Amino acid sequence: MTLNSTIDRVTDRIRARSERSRGDYLKRMKAAVLQGPARGHLACGNQAHAYAAMGADKDALVAERSPNIGIITAYNDMLSAHQPFERYPDLIRAAARKAGATAQVAGGVPAMCDGVTQGQPGMELSLFSRDVIALAAGVGLSHNTFDAALYLGVCDKIVPGLIIAAATFGHIPAVFVPAGPMVSGLPNDEKAKVRNAFASGKIGREELMAAEMASYHGPGTCTFYGTANTNQMLMEFMGLHLPGASFVNPGTDLREALTSAAVERAAAITALGNSFTPAGEVLDERSFVNGLVGLMATGGSTNLVLHLPAMARAAGVLLDLEDFADISAAVPLMAKVYPNGLADVNHFHAAGGLGFMIGQLLDNGLLHPDAKTVAGEGLSLYRQEPKLRGDRVVWEDGSNQSLNEKILRPCADPFQSTGGLTQLSGNLGRGVIKISAVAPERHVIEAPVRVFHDQQSVKDAFKAGSFTTDTIVVVRFQGPRANGMPELHSLTPLLSVLQDRGLKVALVTDGRMSGASGKVPAAIHVSPEAACGGTIGKLQDGDIVRLDATHGTLEVLGVDLDARPMAEADLSGNSHGIGRELFEVFRQTVGPATEGARVV
Repeated sequence: MTLNSTIDRVTDRIRARSERSRGDYLKRMKAAVLQGPARGHLACGNQAHAYAAMGADKDALVAERSPNIGIITAYNDMLSAHQPFERYPDLIRAAARKAGATAQVAGGVPAMCDGVTQGQPGMELSLFSRDVIALAAGVGLSHNTFDAALYLGVCDKIVPGLIIAAATFGHIPAVFVPAGPMVSGLPNDEKAKVRNAFASGKIGREELMAAEMASYHGPGTCTFYGTANTNQMLMEFMGLHLPGASFVNPGTDLREALTSAAVERAAAITALGNSFTPAGEVLDERSFVNGLVGLMATGGSTNLVLHLPAMARAAGVLLDLEDFADISAAVPLMAKVYPNGLADVNHFHAAGGLGFMIGQLLDNGLLHPDAKTVAGEGLSLYRQEPKLRGDRVVWEDGSNQSLNEKILRPCADPFQSTGGLTQLSGNLGRGVIKISAVAPERHVIEAPVRVFHDQQSVKDAFKAGSFTTDTIVVVRFQGPRANGMPELHSLTPLLSVLQDRGLKVALVTDGRMSGASGKVPAAIHVSPEAACGGTIGKLQDGDIVRLDATHGTLEVLGVDLDARPMAEADLSGNSHGIGRELFEVFRQTVGPATEGARVV
């Protein structure tokens, strides 16, 4: 199948834009590879420290003839998605020995749960935790005793941070090892109804708590299609998981066998073997374009519009919002998973899942088939699905048709002809909007604005009943430089209630929404942000703003912005409490949202 012309053109544009940075990156990685296996350059004293606690594995480590695999783990048991990782190091060490290798935990990285910190001060650390994760993984791998790395991480900032680390240590192979989604609980649409009822004052906290506990009820990733599950999709589309590994539930025999298989594969692709596949070669322009295609085809999280540019830059690849927009226009929306539909990721997986999607997209020329992967040359391996035969995994051809077209459709009959992510630009700056779950009649909203400087002020206005007409809610000073760009997730139920009352409403913000944001039109990541002099900081109550997702514009109408003063906000409260003191240097040095809000 010939590659789609838009996919080809965007890839060439990225390649040309990245020529210098990617070239410099590859030179550094090649120089590191040419030095040979790292342990050969360590002094005896260095090695003795590294192997002191390794017991029966010491002889193999000293001999330097078998690969040593470093484990970077984001385990903690507060995150349901990461709780299964508690047992993984023992499983990995045992699988490594069977494969003639050794494995050590190189280091742990922090992993915070955005579900716990939503609407709380801790959310102001969330985005920056991605860079802390990259730094912490770098510390673990800096001991330079590893021939490959296994990365254990699932959720929102954890996978992007680990990718940044994997790219930085791109001279060794990287295999990402998932934990899988929890089994289905209270349907997500029922949960949303309860949240809206609570926001409207129709039910109390006791009923809300019961619904939340029935939704988040066991080990594994939350089952809606938010940032965590979008990350897992990306790792498969980008060839960093084993095929079909993303959505196998924790605690199953297949899940354990896939983890063992990942260890075997990591050992096989080191420089000590015959299939050397360093991470820097996997993470190229084709891989990131394939990830963008997966994001659009599945209607994935808007948070990846921040994370993918940051991840790519670590490998010398420069992505721009125009790349997202152009690929979105060329890729059909093939999946309806909550909040874009009623199904959860378990239903999606049962309907054919990622294997069906990848096969369809390959057959229609919408993916780079020749992209390198940890499983081997070519993405076609990822149209297969894993099966358990005894205690081992084998891969067989997956379904060539959807088993539930209410959830998953072929390219020829998609839910929408485009991926539903649109770049916005105009006199208010640049931003993005996700419209895959927004009704077509709400793709264009023109209304007076109400301007706020924090979420709580919006909530107070809602409780006071002051939203009675069509309104565009502007929440500014929420960008990375202002307060670390917390998700404005708690606004979703309020705006949904207003929309259900028949009002035309939208959100415009230099902040970000939850990866599960859905039916309310939201122009997010508006850049430059207000704290950096962006024109969003010049809006005043009553100004008429037009958000046009059809034509990709975001404009304030009939206003001479040059004559307007910039608003001022008291940001002193963002600098202390719940650890925010420790992140002042991050707020002062962070880059713009259009480049991934990068610190490292």
